[in-house]
This record gives sequence, structure tokens and C-alpha cells, in this order.
Amino acid sequence: MEYLIIIIKIAIALSIINVWLFRINKSTSWRGNNASSMKEEFKSYGLPEWLMYVVGSLKLLFSLGLLVSIFYSSFAAPSALGIAFLMLVAIIMHIKIGDPIKKSLPAFIFLSLSLIVALV
Repeated sequence: MEYLIIIIKIAIALSIINVWLFRINKSTSWRGNNASSMKEEFKSYGLPEWLMYVVGSLKLLFSLGLLVSIFYSSFAAPSALGIAFLMLVAIIMHIKIGDPIKKSLPAFIFLSLSLIVALV
């Protein structure tokens, strides 16, 4: 079970790091309102640009916390709960703008995996 949790932590962290550092200006099928970048996506949600930087920084911080938690377990719960909260808000934003449920799937998966990490 311990190895499975480590794999989950790595998967969550690397996926979030990929989105926020390497795919931030790229279009994906998961972006809200078919936005072509993270900036456009936040605009679609009616959120200010500065909030995108706050959310991105928090997601990266929590992702790094998950990686650190592989060696220092005290980082696991706060990092996983932080990601879970941000993923819940992402799902709410997709619902707010009327996106199909499919667009919320990555956020739902990471919310679920983060809760598993936090509760184990």
C-alpha cells in the first residue's frame, strides 16, 4: 500500500507541474470554455489574472509538498488537502460556466486521489 501511495503522490505532483509549467499556454480538451491557455480559462471563469498566478503558485507548492512527503510524511496531509480544495473549486468553476461534465474529470480524479493520500 505504501508504494501505491507514493505512485499516487508522484502522479498528482507531476501532472500538476506539467499543466502549470509546461502546458500553461497550450490548448487542451480539458480547459474550461474551450480556452486556449490558462489565462483565457481564468477569464472564462470570470476570475482576475492575478488569481491565476496565486492558484498556480499554490498548486505548484502543494505538488512539491507531495513529493517532499515521500521522505517527510508530515507534508502529505496539508499538501494533499490543499490540492483537494483547489480541485473542488476547479470543478465548481466548470459547473459555473456550463462546461460538460467531461471537462471536470481530471479535477475530480485529482480530488479523489488527493483525499486518498490525505486520509491514509
